[in-house]
Order: sequence, then structure tokens, then C-alpha cells
Amino acid sequence: MGPGVPLPLPPQFGNPEDYIESVLQFTTSSWLLQTLCGGVHILDFYTRSPDLYSTILPPSWREWFRHRDIMDIMDLLMREDLAQFQGIGEERNNAWRDGPAPPEELLQYIRDVRKHLLGRDFPPPGSGLKVQKAAIARHIAVGMKVKKVHEVDNFARYVDTLTAEIAASDKKPITHLVDFGSGQNYLGRALAASPYSKHVVAVESKQHNIQGAKNMDVLAKLVPKPLVLRNKKEYRATTGKGKRRKPDKNTSVEDPAAEPALTEDASFSPKAALPLSESRPVGQVQCDDEECVRTGPVLSVVDDPQETDAKNNVVTSSTLDKATITTTLQIYREGQGSVQYVQHIIKDGDLTPVIDQVLDSSSIKDQETKSTSTMTDEPSILEVVPKPKDVNAMVISLHSCGNLVHHGLRSLLLNPHIAAVAMVGCCYNLVTERLGPPTYKLPTLRPNHPRLVATSNTFDPHGFPMSERLANYPLPHPSLDKDSPNHEPPKGVRLNITARMMAVQASFNWGREDSDLFFTRHFYRALLQRIFLDRGVVCPPVDAEGMLGSAVSANGHTSHVNWTPPNGRGPGLSSDGTSTPLTIGTLRKFAYSDFVSYVRAAVEKLTNPNSFCEVDPEFIRDKMDGLTDEEIRDYEDGFADKKKELSVMWSLMAFSAGVVEAVIVTDRWLWLQEQEEVEKAWVEPVFDYKYSPRNLVVVGIKK
Repeated sequence: MGPGVPLPLPPQFGNPEDYIESVLQFTTSSWLLQTLCGGVHILDFYTRSPDLYSTILPPSWREWFRHRDIMDIMDLLMREDLAQFQGIGEERNNAWRDGPAPPEELLQYIRDVRKHLLGRDFPPPGSGLKVQKAAIARHIAVGMKVKKVHEVDNFARYVDTLTAEIAASDKKPITHLVDFGSGQNYLGRALAASPYSKHVVAVESKQHNIQGAKNMDVLAKLVPKPLVLRNKKEYRATTGKGKRRKPDKNTSVEDPAAEPALTEDASFSPKAALPLSESRPVGQVQCDDEECVRTGPVLSVVDDPQETDAKNNVVTSSTLDKATITTTLQIYREGQGSVQYVQHIIKDGDLTPVIDQVLDSSSIKDQETKSTSTMTDEPSILEVVPKPKDVNAMVISLHSCGNLVHHGLRSLLLNPHIAAVAMVGCCYNLVTERLGPPTYKLPTLRPNHPRLVATSNTFDPHGFPMSERLANYPLPHPSLDKDSPNHEPPKGVRLNITARMMAVQASFNWGREDSDLFFTRHFYRALLQRIFLDRGVVCPPVDAEGMLGSAVSANGHTSHVNWTPPNGRGPGLSSDGTSTPLTIGTLRKFAYSDFVSYVRAAVEKLTNPNSFCEVDPEFIRDKMDGLTDEEIRDYEDGFADKKKELSVMWSLMAFSAGVVEAVIVTDRWLWLQEQEEVEKAWVEPVFDYKYSPRNLVVVGIKK
């Protein structure tokens, strides 16, 4: 069960221990890796003097990059065979692609990074597996794009094989699959339908996602359309839908004595559902909600925190985070698999409230009783779903964000009914930090970066690193730790939010068109920051001593900006007086057509009264007033030559961040290895990287 080697090791390593020690040593000792992955912020690129490009990269590198196309540079970083550059004297290849060979120091850094990247090939080399054509049925794939079809098809097949291997061993067979953060339940729907016919518990915190998933179950014809009893007159009056019957000559439409008929309607329209804040009396059939037809009373959420009505099964929004709400137990027509939707907010990995819902046999019987009147041709729930006492679950997830993977792995220890975990993570930028800020700072890092400071001070016990191996790993450079008691050597591997955000890049998939789009967007944002600086919207960069610095201009001269902190909200200040970034976020597609459009769209978004920006919109509007299109174009022309420098730096950052992802995944595997309750753990690719770059699953099997 599981691969022969528990980690997809690079070719240079024969066992996990050698790899782990090497990658940790490289991560904590390489100044360039730490700078590229955590020490560079794109907003600082055109606002510092000396500029980041010349500060970080050696002159020989910059000279070689200057004469090379950006795609050649990316090929060298990620795809080119470096063996051609080995040797001494005449044996060494001193030319490459009609130009000089790269500097040896650059080649050595590329070798060091590649050496520590986990294997991502799918199927894994030596596994004997072959790429299979997608077998997911078309109606099961409802709502999925090509990427999602690839992920769901392969991961469902993987989970089915894993559960079969567990059943074939001396272990208790897996009876339920608990899907952490099920969303629209694409994965659970595939696993519960034919040919897998699994029993899935879909755990999701957002009610609208659960409702959407159930609607898709109906659309996929896996469950019958609900029988809706509808007062047609009231329905038409409320929604304006449907044909209006010509009134009878002897009956007035407004005549209250004319009692409308209660008719059956097998159609279901999610748009016709009542507002979420409306409560539903127990036992009353609400004609526009399919849940009442199937299960009787349900729980709803009211907007007013003061409202609460136990009789009508209403839960206030203020107490929702404490509630675990079970909705329909759906039994699919194909294969008799099932999905039980559970609304639950996952905080620490303790799935006891969720498992309790599965174990509650009385609620299952109640659901069965209420459904027999309209589903007499359906099988008995108790005949299909395993008996509650037999629950032996495996926690799964497909691209769980941030700490959700940590919670899922910990559930293996927190509940006796969880026997295994198989989780694919993503969104490392949403992972919290456990150890706090380091005692020394990188010289290129902005001391006043607000998100960096805020996230590093969370001290979240559920954050990174999970394993004690990384939490207590001795760090080099003890002389920099002058403030610690007794000058004890620092310890603990840390990855700040900038490094973790870079780790979600898919640089090996970049082509010319999409990479040019990335580079252009980053160039626009960095150059806009320079305009903000020159016009006093943001403060000048701060050096390592906390002094206001200067910025390099387009022609290489230094620009000193006179800046005085304003009263109240202003540049770089939030309402409480602390620093805050100008967050622009995503703009509409037209905004990226040229730099003028981008600046206008960004400023309009920041000065919108409804903007979530902490900086006073009136302050920004006043500072940016009078900026002409010609001035904006002058900025773009003046910094045009420096766009390539930003592109080169971003490529180096994204390439290097593959080591950051390797450290995060290795830490999760190490945590499983450290637990006495865990018998076996491993990591392996489950998707093709070109479709899904976050393709590593972390698996743990309990003793």
C-alpha cells in the first residue's frame, strides 16, 4: 500500500532523510533563495534606490540577462539540460543559443533549486501506472471545466484504489468518505455515483454551496426531482412567472372567496426559493423549497442576531459557527451510493460533530419515514447506508485552502472513527504562521510591510510548520540573533506570506502569451506604485534602520520625495494609524489593454466611496487630481526598459518558490511520521502538472 519511497524524491537522493536534511539546509542558508522567496515585494521594484534588481542579482547575471529573450531565460531555469555546461576549458560548452553561455554562478543556483524540487511527473516514474482516458460520465461532470474533470476523474480513481487496498489488508474497510470543504461537491458526486458508489459525507461551511450542490444532483438526474406542492396563484403573484389563466366570467381574480387550488408541480427552480431569513414551521410543506418535500423540517439562518426560534428550527447567524447542520441524505439512483451534506465550520480538525450526525441513526430513520410517502420506489436508507456503529471513515479533500489540510490531517488523531486521510492542498498564502517573526530580517525586506507583520505575529498553533522537526530545526547565522537570551542559536523554519504566495505559481506551465500577460500586469502595478509615490499617495520606502529612503527614477537618477504623515487616514495609514497597503485587486479585462486604462481603472476603484480600501478615498482623489494621460504615458515610456528586469526577477522568484512548496508538503508528511497513531504515510502526484500544478496528495493511514 503506497509507493515504494514515501516522498517523490529528486533523482539525486536515495532516501527521504538525506533529502529532508539537504532541503532544510538549503532553505535556511541560501541568502539568494530567502531573498527571492520572501524578501522581494513587487511594489518596491521601482520605488527604491538602489533598485532591487541591481541590489540582489550579481553584475554577471544582469549582463547575461540583458542580451537574452525572456523565454530563453525561462527555458534555462526550468527546462534546459544543464549537463551541456559541465566540464573545464574546451570541454565546457561556452555558447548557448547563438550567444555566450550563462554565468557559472547562475547555473549553480539553478542546479541547487532543481535538486530540491519534489517529483511532479504523473504517473510517477516506476509506478507502472499509465495515463488513462477520462472515464467520468458526462452527466456527472455537470458544471466542471477541463481542469476539474481531470482532477475529479483521477482523484476519484485514486481514492477508490486506496480504499480497495485498505480493505484487502488486515484493516477495517472504509465505510464513509468525509470530504473536507466539499464546495459544489464535484468530487463527492463522482465518488457516490456509479461505478464507485461510495458513501460520502460532504462537509461545507457555506449554505449556498450546499444548495448549489444539491441542485446539481437533481440536474445530473442522480436524485429525483422533488414533488412540489405550489399555490399557483400566490406563486405567480410573487414571482411573476407562469401563464395567467383567463379569469372565469363569474369569478373575480381578487375575490377572496375563490380558494386557489393546491397543485402538484414536478419542476424545481432554485431562483424561486424563499429568502434564507424566512423560518419554516415544523411539518409545513414549503412549496418552493425541495428540502421540505424530502425531509420535512430544516434549519435556516436568520439575519438578525437577536432572532431565535427553536420551535421553527431557526439558528441565528451569530451562533452559526457553533452549529453543525445536517441537510439531506441523498441516495443516488446510480449504484446506490449516498451523499450526506453537512454544514459545519472546521476550526481545529475535530470532526466529532460531523461524525455524530452520521452516527445519529434516529435522524436517518426519521428521514426514511418522511421520504417514503413520495419515494416509495426508492430503496430503504438503512439498507443502503452502513449501520452507524460500522462507520470507519477516510478524510479526503481536493485542493483544500490554507490550514484546511492541517485540520484534515489532525482529524486522524482527534476522532476514533477516522482511519485514514488523503488530502491535496493549495493556497499556501492562506496558511497561518506558528512560530512568529524571525529574530533577524533580510536586508531587502520592507520592515513596514503590513501584511508581513500581521501574519508573522499570529502565533497560530495550527499553522506552519506542523512538524516538530521543522519547528526545532537549528538555523545558521546565530550571530544575527543578538536579542535572544544567552545568545542561543535561533531555530525553526519560517516561510512568510510573500514566500508562500509565490509557492502557488505554476511557472513550469508558462508560455510566451500567458507569461507576457503576467509580466505586464505586474509591471503596471509596480509602476502605478511609483506614480503613487511621486504624487504623495504612499510614503517613501523605509530602509533597514527605519529611515525614509529615496527612489530611483526612470533615467537612473535618485528622486527624493518630501512626505509628511497626514492627520487621520492617508498614504500608508489605516484608520488606527498603522500602515496598510493600497490593495487594488482584480480589475476588469479592458483595464489591462494599456497603462492609461489601468491607472484610470485602479484610481477609480480606490476612490469609489464603496471601496474597501482603508486609505481615505478623498485623500487619493486629491493627490491624483490633474494627472494627465500624457504624464501616464511618459511613466510607461521612461520605465519601459525596466519591464524586462521585473520579468526576469519574477521568473526567478516563481522558479525558486518550488522549493517553498516542497518544504510545506514535506512538513505535512513529517508531521504524520511523528504521530504514534499513524502506521504509514506518503506523498505522491495524482494529477498531470500541466492541468493541475498542485498535484501532490498527502496520505496517512492509522494503525
